[in-house]
Amino acid sequence: MDSPSVPNPKPEQLRLAALGELGVLDTEAEREFDALARVMASIMGVPNAGISLVDADRQWFKARSGFARDETPVEQSFCAHAIAASSDVMIVEDAVADPRFADNPLVTGEDHVRFYAGAPIVVGGARLGTLCVLDRDPRPRPSPEMIEQLTSLAALAASLFSLKDSSRTGALARAA
Repeated sequence: MDSPSVPNPKPEQLRLAALGELGVLDTEAEREFDALARVMASIMGVPNAGISLVDADRQWFKARSGFARDETPVEQSFCAHAIAASSDVMIVEDAVADPRFADNPLVTGEDHVRFYAGAPIVVGGARLGTLCVLDRDPRPRPSPEMIEQLTSLAALAASLFSLKDSSRTGALARAA
């Protein structure tokens, strides 16, 4: 059985336009973003964390800690579900028991994702991706304090993206 289709983040066109304007897809790793992923993994006590951006066909990781993948198809993306959700944080305590993800290749394949928590990264009103943590073991719902730290660091990631965008825009205007 195929994984359930990923819900389309709303509004999709605005989100994809904002992502394109940022100009960060497929850029080199940057220590600030990598540091946020490492800090979040440490706070949550998990081996894996990332900063994902969800494009039309894939989720791409601007930063990652503990895993090698730099992208996955959007159809397999937990983060695409998280940015489409109405909540501030999406938590999957045990992906095997969650009908949205039980047949997902990231769960059934070599990655063996069981736990996921992701907070949207919102830039210019658009949910572009998430700051997320993953584990191969199921976990209980994180404490309210951990959830607050996840959302705070996702907001910090959004601020970093916005700063990079404004400095890039300023440099382009000066060059014109």
